[in-house]
This record gives sequence, structure tokens and C-alpha cells, in this order.
Amino acid sequence: MRKQIILLLLYLIFLYQAPVLFAQSAEREIKNVKVYFEKGMFGGWPANFGIWNWGNEILVGFAKGYYKDLGAERHNIDREKPEVHLLARSLDGGETWKTEDPGKTGKGALFMPNHGSYHGVERSDVKPQKPVTCKGINFLNPNLAFTLRMSSTDGGESRFWYSYNKGHTWKKPSKLPNFNTLGTAARTDYIIDGKKECTLFITAAKSDGKEGRVMCVKTTDGAKHWNFVSWVAPEPKEGYAIMPASVRLSPDEILVTIRRNTHISAYMTSDNCKTWKRLINPVEDTGEGNPPALIKLQDGRICLVYGSRKKPFSICARLSSDKGQSWSNVYSIRSDGSGRDIGYPRVVQRPDGKIVVVYYFQDEKTGPERYIGCTIWTPPSI
Repeated sequence: MRKQIILLLLYLIFLYQAPVLFAQSAEREIKNVKVYFEKGMFGGWPANFGIWNWGNEILVGFAKGYYKDLGAERHNIDREKPEVHLLARSLDGGETWKTEDPGKTGKGALFMPNHGSYHGVERSDVKPQKPVTCKGINFLNPNLAFTLRMSSTDGGESRFWYSYNKGHTWKKPSKLPNFNTLGTAARTDYIIDGKKECTLFITAAKSDGKEGRVMCVKTTDGAKHWNFVSWVAPEPKEGYAIMPASVRLSPDEILVTIRRNTHISAYMTSDNCKTWKRLINPVEDTGEGNPPALIKLQDGRICLVYGSRKKPFSICARLSSDKGQSWSNVYSIRSDGSGRDIGYPRVVQRPDGKIVVVYYFQDEKTGPERYIGCTIWTPPSI
């Protein structure tokens, strides 16, 4: 009888303590920090810029503008004031961040001439640099940062920049060809395959001039020349297919995920981009368009991160152990968003295995301003 009483007491203690223990465990697994927040300002769209890491040193790009309430259905940025393209750097694996303005310091203006884009007018304190002919990039330089930007979301001009000192200073931009299309809208998505070899996945205008369709292009001479390789997916009859995120799985295999109007699609090549096969959609419903971020983890799994623009407004992740043939349940790594103007993530993995996700966000506690947030997350083990 005494043994049964003791067991009952232990069971009651477990029932009382278990939620606390599990909550503490969950809290240890997920940590949210701010990368950039400024009262009265708007921070946005890391996916439009890029992220790079060298161990626990992480560099990410984002936009800074002026906050203006334009309603729940629009980006709340004042389009009559300047949009500034900035960088944020962390030296401790994403725990703390400092903002950098390479244009204002004279160390490389990482922005395009504004040909009527909707994020804001050109900044008056720094002029865009004129493009130059690329003399060759060493893509195996251990301190390389490489980025691409576009002048318009529809058919326009794209340029690329590179740095050999972890983004502290940047070379002048070079033009990316239009590859016989009506224009390109390149963001930063590349795979390095050698000292002079690099494959890009970029968005090009559709045949009607609107955004967009994903293509694969490649250089074998250090970015002096770029050549069209293939279309990753057919041209959408309705809507768009834009903002690819890619990862190499083997010497011949690459997985590419693509932002669609309401979901995320996926394609696989087994012959180094010559042909492509449609896979199941990793995400069937993002609420509305939101780009994917993709990374191959240290254990070989694929991690996909995206923003969900439907209630609860969240930053989510899914995992695949079979090269994108199937995906895990959705992991909500942050679900306290106060509106649909969130997402556009970038992701890297720290040496200790933790995932660092950077995105733009809004929540009730912070206020109406959009800010750049960071979630440090330990994915579940295999």
C-alpha cells in the first residue's frame, strides 16, 4: 500500500511539473532576437538581399525605409521617402547584431538605380555606382560574399557585387545579361562548384513582360561571362514563379524551391540543370506569396523555412530526409505575428548545429513598425 501511495505521489508531481519542464525545454530550443528595429522606421525583406556566414560570423542584407500606415494589405513603408539597403553583422552566431551601411561609409553602394520600384525613392546621400566589366571572381575565396540585386520586380536589369573580406568592402557592380528575355529580377541564390564556376537561379520576365519565371544560368570563367543553361519550370499561365531557393544534394542533383502566388513548389535535377522534374509542393498554402529559404543541414536533411501570411501569422519550417520527395509536419518556430506583412526569410546553420533564421516581422508587443527579427532554433533530431 505504501509503495502504491509513493507511486501515486510521484505521478502527481510529474503531472504538475511536466508542463513546466517541457515549456523550459521548448524555450531553450527557440530564441527570438531583434536584428534591426527603429521607432518610426520600416525594416524589410532579407530574402531580397542575401545571407552569408563564416562559422559564427553572419552577415545579412535588408532594407530600411520610413514607416507609414497604408493598411493591412500593403507594405507599410513610405514610398515617397528613401529606401536604404543595409547590412547587419553578428559575431556570435546570431545572438547580437550591429547594423552597417556600406553605401554611406563609401565601402560599396549595394543598391540599384530606382526605376519606379514601389519600396521608396532613391536615397539622396549616396549615388548608385556605375557598373564595370567583371575581371574575374575567385568563388573559392574563404571570405567571399556575393550578391545580386534587380531594378524592378518585372523585367529589368540585374547586377552583382562581390567582396573578399566578408562584406566589409565591396567591388563595383557588374551587369548580369538578360539572356534574351524581356529582363531579369535577380536576387541572391547561387551554388559554387569551383574556383571559376558558379550557378545562379534567377527570375526572368515572362513573355508578357510581367514577373516571372525561374531560369538557371552559369559561369565557368569567374563571372566574366554568364550562359543560359535551362528553364527550371514552365512559364506560369497565371500568376508568377519567382524567388528561387536552391541547394546542391550531390554532384549531379540540385533541389530548387520557388515562390508561387499561394504556395511553394519544388523541382529536382539529376543531370546538373539540363532537365528538371516537378516534385510535390513542400508548402501548399502560404496564405499569399512568400519566398522559401533552403539549406542542407549538417546531418544531410533539407530544411525549408518560409513565412505564413495567414492566421496565425508565422515563421515556419519543414524538413526532408529524402531529397524533397516528402516533407515533415510543419514546425512553427514563431507564431506571434500581428499581420500578414512578414517573412522573406534567409537561413544559415551554426557550427553547433543550431539554425539561424532572419526575416522581417511585426508583432503587437513591439508596435506597428516592421523590424528584422532572428530566430535561433534547434531542429528535432532524426
